Amino acid sequence: MDEAQRSDQIRRTLEGLLGSPASEGNDVVVLRNGDQIFGAMLDCIARAERSIDLLTFIYWTGTIGERFADALSERARHGVRVRVLLDALGARNMDDELVERMTGSGCDVRWFRPVQSGGLGEVNHRTHRKILICDEVIGFTGGVGIADEWAGDARDETEWRDTHFRLEGPAILGLRGAFIDNWAETEGDLFDPAVDLFPPQPQSGHHTVQVVKGAAETGWSDVSTMFRALVQLAERRLRITTAYFNPDEYLLELICDAARRGVEVHLLLPGPHADKRFVQMASESTYATLLEAGVTVCYFQPSMLHAKVMTIDGVVASVGSANVNNRSTQFDEEVNLVLHDPDLTAILDAHFDDDLERSVAIDLERWEDRSLVQKVAEKVVETAKGTI
Repeated sequence: MDEAQRSDQIRRTLEGLLGSPASEGNDVVVLRNGDQIFGAMLDCIARAERSIDLLTFIYWTGTIGERFADALSERARHGVRVRVLLDALGARNMDDELVERMTGSGCDVRWFRPVQSGGLGEVNHRTHRKILICDEVIGFTGGVGIADEWAGDARDETEWRDTHFRLEGPAILGLRGAFIDNWAETEGDLFDPAVDLFPPQPQSGHHTVQVVKGAAETGWSDVSTMFRALVQLAERRLRITTAYFNPDEYLLELICDAARRGVEVHLLLPGPHADKRFVQMASESTYATLLEAGVTVCYFQPSMLHAKVMTIDGVVASVGSANVNNRSTQFDEEVNLVLHDPDLTAILDAHFDDDLERSVAIDLERWEDRSLVQKVAEKVVETAKGTI
């Protein structure tokens, strides 16, 4: 079976399991780290003529936040309809002045599930999606938040490592639906006939893309189905890059089963610069199980690793906002793209190879000799694993 046939096989399986068809004719550009990502996003905003929709979990005060606030405000002053949706928990540390600057210029800024007005259950269910859509035809999604931490090129601990994507074509409709899904909850208008033209999406390229949305509600999600299916479908190589690794027991066992049946499984995680040590310890409680099954676990060394990329057999990739953890599969609103494209997957695999050059593999024998304090801490963290 050649690459095209293998990619088509995985596509048909996912379409049947998720009930969401992939679309042909998309143009996808892989953007690596802030130097590429922020410039592309800001350029898109500057060129917008009718509408801008921005949804993000993190928007923090700093130089990047200032640049985005200024760019969005400038377009709003020139008559562009600008809608900004911020997660009330993730963006809670944003300077009020930035919000006032945008609203004063005509931007419609809203908060997703304000913490003070929601019950405990609602507070725990956030939107973790990252979406920018300009003029209904150009979109961005991936792992990046609006903050200085993502600036640069992952050269040291001040520059986080991440991956984002620029998209044109029919798959824009999936991103737009994910934005509206969250915007509607704020009682915002779904569309304005004077602005929203719902134009036909041209065949802008040759990439096949499937948009997968995860919902912040109790129970199962399409993201869970997607992850489990992709791991089961792997026959030769499975590569997982994730900022936060805390799968449920069934997904963990599927990953181990893949390694035991001969799949080359690599797991790339944040190392010494992990931003959430508590979450990293939850990951560490799974390492012995993974290593004994034959999974290679590596720590990225230069900076915080925030990317969320999974590649399967060199032909298909899942990318977007979802981590391989319980929060993404059970609690948070997410949006991922499944790229049914060997060429795009090859780019992401090349990035993975580069990241491995700057990573350290965990040795099973040395890991088993870790301190008693570390082992006790892992046991303590395990009691909270279902919520992180």
